[in-house]
Amino acid sequence: MTRAVERAAQILLALASGTPRLGVSEISEIVDVPKPTVHTMLRTLERHGLVVQEVDGGKYALGPAVLQLGNAYLDGSELRARSATWADRLARQTGEAVWVGVLSGYRVVVVHHALRPDDLVQILEVGAAVPWHACALGHAIAANMSNLAVNALLHGPLPRLTGRTLTDPSALLKTVATVRGRGYAVEDQEATLGDAGIAAPVFDWSGRTVGALGIVGPVQRLLADGQERRLADAVRSTARALSRDLGAAR
Repeated sequence: MTRAVERAAQILLALASGTPRLGVSEISEIVDVPKPTVHTMLRTLERHGLVVQEVDGGKYALGPAVLQLGNAYLDGSELRARSATWADRLARQTGEAVWVGVLSGYRVVVVHHALRPDDLVQILEVGAAVPWHACALGHAIAANMSNLAVNALLHGPLPRLTGRTLTDPSALLKTVATVRGRGYAVEDQEATLGDAGIAAPVFDWSGRTVGALGIVGPVQRLLADGQERRLADAVRSTARALSRDLGAAR
């Protein structure tokens, strides 16, 4: 039973990994499970609405029940609930979008997104997942994890998203150490060319790192001369306030 649950989870995560539609053979190769077994499990997941099969082509995608599970997680997230006020305040203070994220496997998932306070069209990014090594949120979280946990992240997938993405474990380890020392992380076009991020960790009452809060926006605004330090101070101050709201010690 445990093995079946693990395989089902692997299949769902494969469908959520960035390629929205996959065939049985593709899934079998990704999760390293025989095709007949994958086919049987997909049929079971389909009956519960967790996956759907295309009429044309026969490929599989995540089903509507996954959204129900995701909404239930967001509704029950204390971090998300308590971050709303602080994130909105930081967005007004900096004029930039604010993301609050949690680590899920090797990715950071955005659980709250405070939009920029302007009239330009924006896309709500709640639910977006970014590889931990390619974003400031991920660096901020990793910098406050145990050495064993960081080592596990460094031995996981480290895809190159842009020409500036750090993929060398030694370089990433140095980056994590730098973030740990100064209290905030900076990402310079490592996930998307032209975009940058500044983030700080968020802690709960036990001192555990439960996520990170940060601003995202054009690199020329966030990392311009004299801007980074001012924005970083605002991000760190807000992350500390959110942590205190979650019961963390001063």
